[in-house]
Amino acid sequence: MEKQTITIYDVAREANVSMATVSRVVNGNPNVKPSTRKKVLEVIERLDYRPNAVARGLASKKTTTVGVIVPDVTNLFFASLARGIDDIATMYKYNIILANSDQNDQKEIQVLNTLLAKQVDGVIYMGNKITDELRAEFSRSKTPVVLAGTIDPEQQVGSVNIDYIGATEEVVANMIANGKKNIAFVSASLSNPINGQHRLKGYKNALVNANIAFDEALVFECEPTLQNGELLAEQLLEAGVDAAYVAGDELAIGLLNAIINAGVNVPEEFEVTASNNSRITEMARPKLTSIMLPLYDIGAVAMRLLTKIMNKEEIDEKSIILPYKIVNRGTTLPKK
Repeated sequence: MEKQTITIYDVAREANVSMATVSRVVNGNPNVKPSTRKKVLEVIERLDYRPNAVARGLASKKTTTVGVIVPDVTNLFFASLARGIDDIATMYKYNIILANSDQNDQKEIQVLNTLLAKQVDGVIYMGNKITDELRAEFSRSKTPVVLAGTIDPEQQVGSVNIDYIGATEEVVANMIANGKKNIAFVSASLSNPINGQHRLKGYKNALVNANIAFDEALVFECEPTLQNGELLAEQLLEAGVDAAYVAGDELAIGLLNAIINAGVNVPEEFEVTASNNSRITEMARPKLTSIMLPLYDIGAVAMRLLTKIMNKEEIDEKSIILPYKIVNRGTTLPKK
């Protein structure tokens, strides 16, 4: 008999028990006589039977599988979040299917539908924003969804984040306290509500509190890559910028490198603060000051929230805000 063809029926017949008994043994149900359990386990080992997770899912209407949609699997920010998700998933005996959406709105829909076709019990979404089309798919599927490091302005979907407004405001206020006057706000797409609504609001709040007029010309929007950071440096220096809050760690390092190459002293003449504190902030020279998101915790708490929703447990709060820190390193002056 070929290995692939071994089924629960074969085990039941060989052990001379019902399929329900085999199922109870496989699932660790205590309501089986020790002698029967021993007999079934011996047959399972002899036949090399492996329970079929898909078939088990069809029978129980659960696949114990969670789909995780990541915009860029190579980005350390998302890798740290995924680690937290995976550890909690393992604890609660869920399997993970990781799907890469390439930061593409259409591919996100495609990836979501592929996951739903696999009958996942829930989805964790880490995209940049929720398009109307994606929201419609979430609603239509009835599959529980939780956002990790992503904001739903309409708060229809559970989410786990930090206080991006407060964190950005604190960073910019520190730069102002250090005597910086022309502070740039550098960010990936402002259509992402974290950037365009929350971080930008924090930036504006800090300026208002210091009686500094907001200047639209000091807001820079671009793809968050190392190269774009390098290209941006010249523009910032020409505009008389003396500090920058940068939403995107790679972008911040590109900017930092080009500023130093232009002969500008960091942090005395120009301060840079990054937004995510991914591992690369410590690989820069000087090391980058950054907002520290509890990345692992965001992933872990998002997965725990999803398990609660999937199991219909009581939920105190659907939009969870975790604490952040600011790690002062070599790209900002010591706090006054």
